[in-house]
Amino acid sequence: MRIQIGQRPDHGFDEPLGLLSDCHRRIEYFLGVLVAINEQASNRPLTPAERSQLGAALTYFATAAPRHTADEEQSLFPRLREFNDPAALGALEVMARLESDHEEANAHHRAIDELVGRWIANEPFDADDRRLLSERLRALQAIYQQHIAIEDRELFPAAGRLLSADQLQAIGREMAARRVPPGRSDALPLIRGR
Repeated sequence: MRIQIGQRPDHGFDEPLGLLSDCHRRIEYFLGVLVAINEQASNRPLTPAERSQLGAALTYFATAAPRHTADEEQSLFPRLREFNDPAALGALEVMARLESDHEEANAHHRAIDELVGRWIANEPFDADDRRLLSERLRALQAIYQQHIAIEDRELFPAAGRLLSADQLQAIGREMAARRVPPGRSDALPLIRGR
């Protein structure tokens, strides 16, 4: 599956839970790119295509992934916390773990960004650096594998049952607003209508 940054997702802002799940597919894809190139090029210089792919993956995680986290922590999770029923309480327990996962994943991303950035720039990148990058990527894969499974199989379906159409619409508008380019407030009404 080839994914481009800025590629149109399967769901729109009118289906925010589906859009969040679509983002998971991109996270899996770009993490897979990092892992595959790390394994394939571990004992040789990077090709121009590999440099480009690594750069695209780093760009994705630096730009789109923080918006995805904000979509969950600022738009979805607070609305689910408003409910006082068993399904919501179960989701709240899951959310605390997911927020912790976000923090742990961010620490791994910072280290990976630094290591891969040096590798792309042809700066010294020795066996210890390669080992550390492999360890960080494995840890990040483990976090995302569990995190994404919980959200896609438990949290998002619970949210779909609990949240009203108006609440989902508000989440979608907030998600769209996070993606308006700086200085382009005129673009927001176009995104909202989508």
